Amino acid sequence: MVSKKSRSEVRENKHKKIRNRFSGTAQRPRLAVFRSNNHMYAQIIDDTVGNTLVSASTLEKEVKAELEKTNNVAAAAYLGTVIGKRAVEKGIKEVVFDRGGFIYHGKIKALADAAREAGLEF
Repeated sequence: MVSKKSRSEVRENKHKKIRNRFSGTAQRPRLAVFRSNNHMYAQIIDDTVGNTLVSASTLEKEVKAELEKTNNVAAAAYLGTVIGKRAVEKGIKEVVFDRGGFIYHGKIKALADAAREAGLEF
């Protein structure tokens, strides 16, 4: 009998393969995205030191107040604008996009597009 891996296990394996290909530096940090069933999280990380430079999530009060739901495409787009604005304020313009093993479609794509519009380049 053939057994299938769970979707989360497949996603984790994809994420490991992606992380082997690139990492964030001080000049070009990594924009890492994670989404759960209820929320989305985005952080900009300098992997050489292991520091999170900027972060945003739909759990934050000021972000949550602007949203009707925290797990849809509109919420992802708003989170992308928030992370983009915070990064530009800190002087970060270029990043490497880490989709976290998720398919570049829907929420992940909306977040990336909104971050690009807010001033990030990737």
